[in-house]
Amino acid sequence: MRNTSRTRTLAGALLGLAAMAATTAAGPAAVPGASAPLAASVPAGARAAAAEGADPVDFAVVVDQSKSLSADDLAREVEAAALIAQGEISERSRATVIGFGSSEKPGQSAVREVCQLTVADAVGRDHLSDCVKKLSRRDERKMGPGTDFPAALRQALDRLTEDGEPATPRVVFLLTDGRLDVRDSRAYGDDPRSRTEEAEKQLAEQLARAREESVQIWPLGFGDVDRKMLTAMAAGGYRNGCADLPSARPRPRVLDGSAEIGKVLQETFAAARCARVAQGTVGKPPADLTVTIPEIATDGSITVSKHDPKVTATYYDPRGRKVPTRGTFDGSVFEATGQNGPVEALRVKNPRPGTWRVHLEAPEGHRGREVTVRAIWQGKLRSAVTLDPASPRPGEKTVVEVRMQTRRGVVVDDPRLLKGIKVSAQLSGSGFDSFSVPLADDGKGPDRRAGDVRFTGTLTVPDGADGDLALRAGMSAPGVTGDRRPLNARVTLGTPPVKAALTVERGSVHPGGEVRGRLEVRNSDSTAHTLRLALADRPPGGGVRITPATVEVPAEGRKSVPLTLSLDPDVAPGEIGGRITVADADDDGRILDNGFIGVVVEPVPTLWDEWWGAFLAAAVLLLGLAAFAAVRLRARNRRRDLTGVRLELRGDGIRPDELTVRPGQSSGGEFRFTVDRARGAAPALRRAGPGAAAVHRLRRSASGRFLFRPDGGRDIPLSPGGSASLGGGLEIVFHDRRSAASRRDGADGRRGARTSGGSRTSGGDGNRRWRRNTGRPGRGSRIGRPGDEAGRVPPPAGAGDRGAGARRPGGGASAPSSDERTAGASRFDPNF
Repeated sequence: MRNTSRTRTLAGALLGLAAMAATTAAGPAAVPGASAPLAASVPAGARAAAAEGADPVDFAVVVDQSKSLSADDLAREVEAAALIAQGEISERSRATVIGFGSSEKPGQSAVREVCQLTVADAVGRDHLSDCVKKLSRRDERKMGPGTDFPAALRQALDRLTEDGEPATPRVVFLLTDGRLDVRDSRAYGDDPRSRTEEAEKQLAEQLARAREESVQIWPLGFGDVDRKMLTAMAAGGYRNGCADLPSARPRPRVLDGSAEIGKVLQETFAAARCARVAQGTVGKPPADLTVTIPEIATDGSITVSKHDPKVTATYYDPRGRKVPTRGTFDGSVFEATGQNGPVEALRVKNPRPGTWRVHLEAPEGHRGREVTVRAIWQGKLRSAVTLDPASPRPGEKTVVEVRMQTRRGVVVDDPRLLKGIKVSAQLSGSGFDSFSVPLADDGKGPDRRAGDVRFTGTLTVPDGADGDLALRAGMSAPGVTGDRRPLNARVTLGTPPVKAALTVERGSVHPGGEVRGRLEVRNSDSTAHTLRLALADRPPGGGVRITPATVEVPAEGRKSVPLTLSLDPDVAPGEIGGRITVADADDDGRILDNGFIGVVVEPVPTLWDEWWGAFLAAAVLLLGLAAFAAVRLRARNRRRDLTGVRLELRGDGIRPDELTVRPGQSSGGEFRFTVDRARGAAPALRRAGPGAAAVHRLRRSASGRFLFRPDGGRDIPLSPGGSASLGGGLEIVFHDRRSAASRRDGADGRRGARTSGGSRTSGGDGNRRWRRNTGRPGRGSRIGRPGDEAGRVPPPAGAGDRGAGARRPGGGASAPSSDERTAGASRFDPNF
């Protein structure tokens, strides 16, 4: 403990806790001894408004100022301190910061109060941020190097017990890396052994005082610490925490080093003040990090540990909307702090539940360190309580029912959000001692259904009760506290003259709609009574009204009155919170009946919500029609596709030329080609390129026939294997390997398909006619080739017998000449 470097590290952690309180507190004037700015009081109205926020905590951060901390330890402590400073969620917390060592020489003191007990309003936050830095400047002339735990706790208890509200929790956070060391402190005795024994005795006295004054002690140690002593200090102080939960009871936290001190310190502080920490994501800027705030959170802070002030953060709510860094938006109140430090935070009152996004940016050279996002939150839930009967008699058993809702009026109906919760009801009043009964949501006894987040139990009003009753619901769960508002009632002595029964239609309703109910009243009194109907436990501007507000009941009569609950158009979806009360104005406001509203608001249905079935059926039908059309279209396109069609150019005295349509060349079901008649060369078929002249077109009809349009001519229908004249002694023949006729080796080609009159139509020269093929071998006649169709007119005499099936006179099969074989080989298309 004799290392001033250690002092600086603990100072950093202290800064976290002190700043945490500083960042969020707002309240009455500072305690005596504070500087003038800290003494300014807060108006009573402001305190009343602040009471709606998270519960405050008065705490002291007590830091061991030794020199054993490294530079890295110190940096982590400072960031941990800043993390707690920015993350505190209450606007009324108060903090004091105390450094301690030992007193071994004249002029030295074992403690140094660097920050007096300060209300953490805007001025107080600045003060705490400045004064806590003094912990890193240890003066050996004024403080010894030892570790005087008794003196440190004495100073903290003095400050926490001298002022403040009795109901405000008081907490001491003790940060240390060592053990009790007063061997050289003469105030404890004449020799090291007696000094240690005396210090241990005084430490026990201070722990007993902490128990008596209801002050918790949460030790946080790292390094080579005395774990046994830290455990004794946590157990020796006040053990009842902010809630009746194991996590809220003081316990020591010990780390091997300072690397995780920020995370652990924030978790420790959250446990001590009945809050919870939600761990978010980690990343290097530029990046989008996320953290989830649950539905039950009513107060929270999103903390961004960015290390580098150059890193900037922009915040987006669960709906993806950018939120302001200060002011109100969508029912929430925002305040961002710490933008110019290593840790910044966005404090949110009434945060929208869901996943929040933090967008990070940083200039070049400042993007190397990982940034961590967390959220510290608390759900301060409002309890809605009913009694049945509403005004019980002394000795009568009554059923208590409690449910919870947030400040937004959102009813908590998910039991997973309240896992581990304990709920009880405390009854107090005139003529008896207060007592508590547990409530359960287990579907047993008076509880109608398990898991509906309505906690129910029974209690018997004491026989001595003779007046007003106050029923308070208590709840405790990690991160959850209750508002402790009482349900006021009054015992009934004798038989009440007026009885009432209230019913409300259960079910759902849309915003702007109405809910029906009925009030049945019987008046046995000799005078008329006025009943008042009201909505209780509803947030201001809750968007629900009840009519009528008053009911006149005649003397000795009955009355059945219809009721209407009217909802505003902008009322939030979800179960309507609050309850309906019926009070007798002529009987000092005695409650005759009360009950939860129990109606669920559902969003106005969209066109899709109302007609989704029809839309779905239509979509299925359209999908089927589209699929059918697609199949038909595909089949049609396949039928019209010209891929594989072989074009053969023939003419007298020329070598045949061929061209095969390849995949992708018949775009739109059309193939365009030309006949190259270059001087000195045989005519040749060419695929037509853009801008080509004298273009011929070939298409296929839906029935599978060819439609050939010569350049400048009209469509000529042709069957596969048919031919057409191109003029100039040339004809074009179209072969289709998909055609069965083409695959029968030209057998059908011998039969010849003719136009009317037995002559073939000429393409380009309509006046030319060829004589009919008689089928006799000889010059001027030609037998069809394999794949040819009938109706082919033989070329003029002299063209030669080029057909594969041509026969010489005498009936013998003719072998092609050497020239014919060469020409045919040179023009063969391998893609055919």
